[in-house]
Amino acid sequence: MKNKIKTALLITTIVATSIFATACGAAAQEATGDVAVEETTAAEAEEATEETTEETTEEVADETSEVTKITVATSGAPKPFTYVDETEELVGYDIEVAKAVFAKLPQYEVSFEVTEFASVLAGLDSGLYQVGANNFALNEERQVKYIYTDPIFANQYVIAVNTENEDINSFADLAGKTTEVTAGVNYTTALENYNDANPDKAAVLTYTESELLPILQNVESGKFDFQLIDAAMLKIFEGEFGVKLKTITLSEEDSALISDSNYSYFLVSQGEEGEKLSADINTALAEVIADGTVSEISQKYFGNDYAPKK
Repeated sequence: MKNKIKTALLITTIVATSIFATACGAAAQEATGDVAVEETTAAEAEEATEETTEETTEEVADETSEVTKITVATSGAPKPFTYVDETEELVGYDIEVAKAVFAKLPQYEVSFEVTEFASVLAGLDSGLYQVGANNFALNEERQVKYIYTDPIFANQYVIAVNTENEDINSFADLAGKTTEVTAGVNYTTALENYNDANPDKAAVLTYTESELLPILQNVESGKFDFQLIDAAMLKIFEGEFGVKLKTITLSEEDSALISDSNYSYFLVSQGEEGEKLSADINTALAEVIADGTVSEISQKYFGNDYAPKK
């Protein structure tokens, strides 16, 4: 009887021990499983946090890199500085230089608008336009109203006359001589100022909205006595249209009557934003001059390099 009791107790002990071991193993496995789940969750959470941080950084970057819209205004003349070609595309030296400059400035979104010459200046006054691209030379009146960028083109002014004309050899010889002029352009302003200062030696000005080709042809035919013009521009019209004229290169003193410098520029609206825009344009302009881009554009339109060298 005692032996039976001992055997029963032994079996009970073995079973209990087995159950306890199984329970402990299950508990340990369950605990291990919980830890694994917690570790996975932590890793996922860390990854999610990193993704959120990246997204937030990208959003902030997008917000801080908003582009500023810029409108460049031009009259679409004179050719080849600015004009609309046969495909109705706005092209020209000033236009391509402006595009090259703004290609270096991704913070600006640039568009171009063709309007009347007077409207280019009025738009800069009102803030409708931010940049003017129209073969602008330097003069005191405009310096008061607008910001001039660094030079974009090196000019050389000449007086164009009929090939048989022997009367005109300098600016002083323009007294009493006839010419067609376009209101607002540098040459017209120079002649107006000269006439005001020398009423007894004034040139005779006829205002017109004609394009440059018929104006030059009128000088060639003798209908008008002279035309003030960029040497580079005149060369284009002589080559492309066969215009035959004699040119008188202006002295430094005579050139000063037209402009304070022998360069062309972009005009920028005044104000704090204009100051920043002008500084950015000058930085990019220096780059495209240094890397030869402006020289290539000049060769394309003039067959010569008129990129500013200073």
